[in-house]
Order: sequence, then structure tokens, then C-alpha cells
Amino acid sequence: MVNLNDILGYKNRKIYQNDDYFSFSLDSVILANFCSIRQRDKYILDLCSGNGIVPFIVSLRTKCHIDAVEIQKELFDLAVSSCEYNNLTDQISFFNQDIKEFVSKEKCEKYDLITCNPPFFKYTDDSYINLSYEKTVARHEVLINLEEVVKISSSLLKSGGNLAMVHRTDRLLDVLSSFKKYNIEPKRLIFVYNKLSKGSILFFIEGQKNGNGGLKIEKPFIVYNEDNSYTEDYSYITKEVLK
Repeated sequence: MVNLNDILGYKNRKIYQNDDYFSFSLDSVILANFCSIRQRDKYILDLCSGNGIVPFIVSLRTKCHIDAVEIQKELFDLAVSSCEYNNLTDQISFFNQDIKEFVSKEKCEKYDLITCNPPFFKYTDDSYINLSYEKTVARHEVLINLEEVVKISSSLLKSGGNLAMVHRTDRLLDVLSSFKKYNIEPKRLIFVYNKLSKGSILFFIEGQKNGNGGLKIEKPFIVYNEDNSYTEDYSYITKEVLK
């Protein structure tokens, strides 16, 4: 069933979602809020875009043109409908393509910033999957894996451009290894916790193509206080900013 929802308190942005497919979650909101956008930036690209949540929030922070790529037709159609509803067709362009096919001579070294909320889980023939095909593709590395995402991003980024990503903390070494392999120098790292008393579940990372060394680990992002109320940081990014 398709629903038109508010984007976590962003009164001037709404999004179409279908309960049968993968809906956006906090990791996408973190990615859209934490990625660095510089005044000189002109072109932004969102990979594995799903129903378009990241570009819709990013568009509140910049006038840059945003391209967004999503392979699943059903999610792409929802993103296009949301784009039209929010009157953003002049700023955001959606592409229903495999990321591997999106790369072209004209697009190589074009983008100042690439954002990506990729499939989190490795996939093998022995992997236990209890999901619809659409959710499996969104969550598991069925059609593309982490290294391929980083390699493609490196090709599409300008020298000095940034790659921003959210991922599971248990994949941190994989992400760092892929970044370094394809000349994306890690620059910022933020660990995400449900509660500070529990282990980190996610992290945000941003790296610069051909950048100099020097990784800054920023303060953690914590969703809940110990009494189960939302933290000020969570309330800030989901309710207060960019209204």
C-alpha cells in the first residue's frame, strides 16, 4: 500500500512509501544531515537512492543539482512521484539504472559529493534471507557489493570530491579498506549508538578523493537517553533543522 508521509518532521518535504518495499530509516537521515556540502560544490550524486529520501533532505541544504540512481523500478517510481509532489524536478534527477551502467565518460570526475546508503549485508548462496526480493536487494549485497560501490564512486568523483556513507559498524574495516584502495582518504568518522551504554550499531564516514591523510573522529551520535527519551541530537536532526 502506497502512503504519502512526512519526512520525520520536515514539514516542507513529503515522501511516497510502500509498506511492501524498503522504507527509509534513520541511517538515511543521518547521511543527509552529516554529509559536507561546500559553497563551491555544483553536482551531487546519491547512489542506492531507494525512494529518494537522501536527495529530498539534501535539497533543503543546497541549490546544487542532485542526481540519484536507483535500480529497483518500484522504488524509482515512488521517488519520481515524491519529486513531482515536492516540486523538485528542476533540482533532482532520478535514474532507474544499475549503478554499474550509470558510469560513463561524461559522468566520470563530474561530482563534488557522492552520498550512499548501500546494502549492508554480505550475500552468499548460504545466506539466510527471510525477506521479499525488493527488501533483500536493498539490504544485502545481491546486485552490488561495497567494493564496487566505492570503486564506482571514485571514478565519478572529482579530485578533491567527497564520498559520504553510512554503514554497519561491523563492516568498518571493510569500508576503510575499500576507501584506501580506491584513493578515498577517510576524513570524518561518527559512530552511531542507540544508547551510549550499548555498542555502536552504525557509523557515518566521509572521505576525500586524493585527499591528504588525517582522520577526525567526531563526537558520537546517540539516539536514546538511558531513560528511553530521545536525545537532543536526535531531536535536532529529525525535527528542528532545515524547516
